[in-house]
Amino acid sequence: MYRELSKLILYGSMPEDEILYQLGEIFRRFHHKNGSRSELTQAVYTQVRRILETATAYGFDGNLWQNYLTFYLAMNENPFSLTCEKTGASDGSVNRFAKNDFGVFLRLFHYDFSVIEEELGIDCFSLLCDYRAIGKRESFYNKNVSEKIRALSEKLSAAEDEDAFFDLVTAFYRDHGVGMFGLNKAFRIRERQEGGVAFLPINNMERVMLDDLIGYEIQKKKLTENTRAFVEGRKANNVLLFGDSGTGKSTSVKAIVNEFYPQGLRMIEIYKHQFRNLSDVIAQIKNRNYRFIIYMDDLSFEEFETEYKFLKAVIEGGVETRPENILIYATSNRRHLIKETWNDRNDVEVQNGIHRSDTMEEKLSLVNRFGVTISFSKPTQKEFFAMVIALARRQGISEDKISDEELKEKANQWELSHGGISGRTAQQFLDHLMGTEDL
Repeated sequence: MYRELSKLILYGSMPEDEILYQLGEIFRRFHHKNGSRSELTQAVYTQVRRILETATAYGFDGNLWQNYLTFYLAMNENPFSLTCEKTGASDGSVNRFAKNDFGVFLRLFHYDFSVIEEELGIDCFSLLCDYRAIGKRESFYNKNVSEKIRALSEKLSAAEDEDAFFDLVTAFYRDHGVGMFGLNKAFRIRERQEGGVAFLPINNMERVMLDDLIGYEIQKKKLTENTRAFVEGRKANNVLLFGDSGTGKSTSVKAIVNEFYPQGLRMIEIYKHQFRNLSDVIAQIKNRNYRFIIYMDDLSFEEFETEYKFLKAVIEGGVETRPENILIYATSNRRHLIKETWNDRNDVEVQNGIHRSDTMEEKLSLVNRFGVTISFSKPTQKEFFAMVIALARRQGISEDKISDEELKEKANQWELSHGGISGRTAQQFLDHLMGTEDL
């Protein structure tokens, strides 16, 4: 195996803690008889355990060895894979290097582990190549990534030669991208100890679609039109969704990401205390072949908080122009985002009948940087009942089991003691009903 790995050109630069690198070193030691049988066995088991951990994290099944190699190819960001992500494979000398590497991986796909297994008296590689996982729960792994990797792995396993392997991998890069941005919809960030930020994929984002949100047709239309223009490379605006709690603001943003994910839309969720990292985030994503929504949920500032100035600078006020592949979507229960007080009016000036306050202008200037503002207000009681009935029927509660009038009566009793009328209350009522009654 180590001899095969030494032939890699484009894909050969891997960190020493990579599973494939470690296995290569183990096989080198085995070939040169460098290490006792027990030491080599322990080293093998360590890497097998890591492959199993990867399989558990991503819901792999069947041939875990091939799944792992496919995952490595899908996550490997190198000049070739990044170019394929943007333009697909094109004619050029680099293709010869790529096909050389894919020939190596094709041989690794069908590697014969019998020699080392017989010598060490183990069968772990044989088990990896025909693995049957215990029943998997989708909430424990990233199904979106799992399905793509497993589908590609099966195709690569059947590839006849490096040319076929080349076509399959480059088509995957073109259609889905490469690395974590290619495979995942949404991310959070954390600060690195050495500086900068790291992106953390959100494995199980809610799979809600816009059609799942009952009502608010005008709001959904405005959000969809702006986002469609964005993913199609046309001019689009930052968006502020504001209004009453529980009316579907956050759900709408999640749904819009799910709707446009196939067209290359990705979301990065950032919390208020992380605004100072916005410049680092933008620097890392501005040259990628995706459209990014930087998402800020429940955005608001108290009078003493000054983080909003970082946000203002990033949206429009900085020297560097905001990249065309980045927009900011925020939700808030406040129309003006920054808490206003009567003290804000202490510097009001009156000139020719016009009242002007620098403090008030400063606070309103943040909202004005959102080109699209969408209001979500609480539904009327009639609209609330329509939500409850539509959600109930969508979730399989037939009218034979509970009539519209019964639903209205029960929903009315529920909302009186559970936060009032809203879409969230309607869903919570249905969850309670399905959990406590035989429907």
